[in-house]
Amino acid sequence: MSRKAEPFARDADLPWEPAGAGIVRKVLTYDDGVMMVRVRFEAGAIGTPHSHPHVQCSLVESGVFDVTISGKTERLGAGDSFLVPPDAVHGAVNVEPGVLLDVFTPMRNDFV
Repeated sequence: MSRKAEPFARDADLPWEPAGAGIVRKVLTYDDGVMMVRVRFEAGAIGTPHSHPHVQCSLVESGVFDVTISGKTERLGAGDSFLVPPDAVHGAVNVEPGVLLDVFTPMRNDFV
């Protein structure tokens, strides 16, 4: 059953899905224009460098990440955020176990 455009989502009701070695994600709320996703990383997990046509803005909920966007790397911790322009190559290396909250526009059809 699709949750697309549902106004509310309860975290406890949503499943974690595999998203790579040591990484799981949970699709939260979304419609055609925007999507919010929580991504949990185990220590040392690597978000492989990739690109997509979506704008992505992300908040570090917890943990420490080395985030690389278009060849520039910054170490970010809880409360820090980053913006990924469309088609920019980006990735993250988890330094301490943590969670990212990602927002994409438009929504990621490949996630549902």
